[in-house]
Amino acid sequence: MRPLAGLPAWIITDGKAGDENQCLGLAEALGVAAELRRIPKAGLFATLAPWGPADPRLRWTGGALHGPLPALAIASGRRAVPALRACRRLGVPFTAYLKDPRTGAGTADFIWVPDTDRLRGPTVVTTLTSPHRVSAERLAAARAAPDPRLAGLGSPRVAVLLGGDSRHLRFTEAEAARLIAALRRLAAAGGRLMITASRRTPEGLRDAARALVAETEGFFWDGTGENPYLALLALADSVVVTSDSVNMVSEAVATGAPVLLFDVPGTPPRHARFYAALAQAGALAAFDGCFIDLRYPPLDATPVIARALEDAYMMRYPAAA
Repeated sequence: MRPLAGLPAWIITDGKAGDENQCLGLAEALGVAAELRRIPKAGLFATLAPWGPADPRLRWTGGALHGPLPALAIASGRRAVPALRACRRLGVPFTAYLKDPRTGAGTADFIWVPDTDRLRGPTVVTTLTSPHRVSAERLAAARAAPDPRLAGLGSPRVAVLLGGDSRHLRFTEAEAARLIAALRRLAAAGGRLMITASRRTPEGLRDAARALVAETEGFFWDGTGENPYLALLALADSVVVTSDSVNMVSEAVATGAPVLLFDVPGTPPRHARFYAALAQAGALAAFDGCFIDLRYPPLDATPVIARALEDAYMMRYPAAA
């Protein structure tokens, strides 16, 4: 049994899917009883984050910090930093933050950042990939009971994870056309495309991907029914993923399947360093419309991060063992 299993925990974010999924993945690996606590995305206090104070109204009835305090608070996203600092002042025994808070290594009792970030310190743990919910156990369960929408597709199955516009990059019409053309070549070579889009995916790219799947007898998730994201990864013989999302790439390499990266101009240098490290590990290659055979053990840092947090907690509170 995990040493922190069952402890009450808060997950504090502004609701951004990537931040929340990282926190949930870590909480699930720890076995804690996690409760989502979302803070406002707008307003004066959100604008001042991460350096400003927390909104005192967060402690009011219905606020993100209202109610009995947990044993552990896990946060991610710049707007969550003031709330996490407030948790420490209120007496939450242990706080954790995922990614660089921009306010120093003393912001929380435990901080995780990717290897490619510069933050270091006695509270900081680094790994190559980020925490997520795509565990080996969940993948095995999805393979044992395959999604009926995907089970009938022949091999090789290709999971296509479409991201979208971000503050760093944009999917222009030209880039969208280049991606669809490369996917068409993959389908012509026998690949059965299983495509899912994100909320950030431009409508033109989404429509073109849907049309391509209709032509090539693949699968496109249109938002109806249960999200097949985990099932796509579990059944994939290869994974194509766009370069806007480190989280999606981290989840993809947890499968052990070849990961083919579609590089969008404007990809931040920090992301590029991460992708280069994965390429060196033999898990990732550039996507140009061709299959590439990559062999590597699945890369999942979530259990490593969970053990490091457990060790830090137990060092602080040995009686909890």
